[in-house]
Amino acid sequence: MKHTPLYPILLIAGLLLISCNESKKQEKKIPSEVTLSKETLMDKIKGGWAGQAIGCTYGGPTEFRYQGGMIHDYVPIDWEKGNMKWWYENVPGLYDDIYMDLTFVDVFERLGLDAPVDSFAMAFATAGYTLWHANQSARYNILQGIMPPESGHWLNNPHADDIDYQIEADYAGLMTPGMPNTASEISDKIGHIMNYGDGWYGGVYVGAMYSLAFVSDDIEFIVTEALKTIPVESSFYKAMNDVIGWHKQYPDDWKQTWFECECKWSQDIGCPDGVFSPFNIDALINSAYIIIGLLYGEGDFFKTMDIATRCGQDSDCNPASAAGILGTMMGYGNIPAKWMDNLKEVEDMDFAYTTISLNDAYRMSLNHALQLVGRNNGKVTDNEVTIAYQQPVPVRYEKSFEGLFPVKKTAVNKSVTEVDSLTFNGTGIVVKGHVQSGNPAYVAQLEVYIDGALSEVAQLPASYITRRNDITWKYQLPKADHNVTFKWLNPEKDSRIQITETIIYSDSNTQDK
Repeated sequence: MKHTPLYPILLIAGLLLISCNESKKQEKKIPSEVTLSKETLMDKIKGGWAGQAIGCTYGGPTEFRYQGGMIHDYVPIDWEKGNMKWWYENVPGLYDDIYMDLTFVDVFERLGLDAPVDSFAMAFATAGYTLWHANQSARYNILQGIMPPESGHWLNNPHADDIDYQIEADYAGLMTPGMPNTASEISDKIGHIMNYGDGWYGGVYVGAMYSLAFVSDDIEFIVTEALKTIPVESSFYKAMNDVIGWHKQYPDDWKQTWFECECKWSQDIGCPDGVFSPFNIDALINSAYIIIGLLYGEGDFFKTMDIATRCGQDSDCNPASAAGILGTMMGYGNIPAKWMDNLKEVEDMDFAYTTISLNDAYRMSLNHALQLVGRNNGKVTDNEVTIAYQQPVPVRYEKSFEGLFPVKKTAVNKSVTEVDSLTFNGTGIVVKGHVQSGNPAYVAQLEVYIDGALSEVAQLPASYITRRNDITWKYQLPKADHNVTFKWLNPEKDSRIQITETIIYSDSNTQDK
């Protein structure tokens, strides 16, 4: 009688056991109703805000100092006594993640949960803080009368895929415990003020992870389940799914997963500052760093925050999101004292540009969460909250910069008066630059002609607060040779419109020779 070798049988049995265990993990379900004490709900809300503030502070000194490279283990990242208070008092702009959130929280507090999108848009556009990238482009658009969702659309906003709403979406998850679809509805309204496509998906995903962190203590489940809010055909979904898969393939080596991510997903085609550059403020890559931190952090507060920081790029925002999600899951009372001692020094201090402190934010988010639980088939009693859990469903599919491929970046570095014309072959162009003037109220008016036809009359404020990020841009041109010329309508003494460089797009990755 012929005997079957034992080793293949054992191997198959082992593989079946692994597969069975994986299936059990994937089959994990949240009950249709989840009951929390009000004390626990508040503890988790406080943990989310506290984690965000601590993570932002921890990563602050490294922000964008490591572009296209990780922060190696031998590089010290210090956490000294009193450092949060120092940042609050000396570099309050570090906390733009949080005071941007609080702009929206404040509108909900003043005008109610049904406040119209224009109220959020105007509050953010007229605030006194400095903005960058998608946020600044949206502020400019709103002040020029281009309201959401058009203010965040990629045809009106070259920074539409940038990280902006992703770093501001924490509030949406913190006010929707166990209700990720309600978080998505809030993000649909507010996230499209400044973003579109993958840039919007970053905020949807972060909001869903916060929401799920109220009802699950399994980080891998939270990361995977929240991804169900993102359309599977999107690049954002594919990238996050890859990270989840690489984590399974390299469970003990976050650096290998980081490397795989860099090889496949680090290209930036939208942001004019990130095209053909190691700088990458795209939501997709930075969201990948958030979940690398969460997955490899394995529920450890420091490890999660440290890995998310050491992935580089926007290395204060990413640990802020990762630590905020984990802080929600574990609760304020379970964050180690090492991190809380500094936090407690600032909890009563208002964030810059606001009259809101962390203690105020805790209270406001609890108020909003209780209202939303009641609105969404849940129950609120004197001591308990019963949440009607929502199975995550995907938001609609949208894609920025469809069919556009950057093919060339050219330095110009001339005044607009020194540029006779800009010529290119392709389907789109972004002209980068800025206005210089001794008069901060000056607004340059610039006629832009493409192939002899007036494309726009660009209004270009000299003020950094209200500036236009880019001089002009035009997408979806026919593939051909094109010519761009300018006419400065209102030149003023001691003023200058400086063109720094151009980015050319085509309909494929290579230009015709």
